[in-house]
Amino acid sequence: MKYGARNTITAKVTSLKKGDVMSLVKFHVTGPVEMASVLTTESAESLDLKPNDEVQLIIKAIHVLPVKE
Repeated sequence: MKYGARNTITAKVTSLKKGDVMSLVKFHVTGPVEMASVLTTESAESLDLKPNDEVQLIIKAIHVLPVKE
């Protein structure tokens, strides 16, 4: 884990709005993406999750870390 984060998504910068202290950078996801979630078995059963079910993933994170190599 080079950056201390396990989930990585390939994206392209679509806009950059610079402020005096902070900047807002928007991205378009370009690469194939696979996400994972760990939840209680009770929650999985309550959602009745099965392979090929279509779901929405709500990502709650403190930071999105752009990396350019």
